[in-house]
Amino acid sequence: MEVLKSLENVKKCPVSYVLAIQDTLNAFQGKWKMPIIGTLLFGKKRFKEIEREITKITPRMLSQELKDLEANGIISRSVYNTTPVTVEYELTDSGKHLNGVLEAMIEWGLQHRQSNIMEILPVFKEQKEAI
Repeated sequence: MEVLKSLENVKKCPVSYVLAIQDTLNAFQGKWKMPIIGTLLFGKKRFKEIEREITKITPRMLSQELKDLEANGIISRSVYNTTPVTVEYELTDSGKHLNGVLEAMIEWGLQHRQSNIMEILPVFKEQKEAI
């Protein structure tokens, strides 16, 4: 209930509103963090599984982004004493709360692609008309 009161107060103050947006964006800065979170919404994953599911991400970049997400409390890293050592990543409770945010982003992205990109670019118009 306090979160809702706080949210209502933030909505009344433009400075607090912008600050909250900046805090959120700072936690997800970079083009790879949201795809990593999206992948982990499907459950625990090992490093190579995440790397396979996110095309074009380099191992070095994935490693750095996972460290950043762990430092921000969005994911947790579990190390198991096996041979070879097994490391799994999963979303924390805080990270799991991002499901609604990602669904809204996906819905917006699909709608944006359909209404703007597909309608504006001549190549896509021709393909659409052919179908």
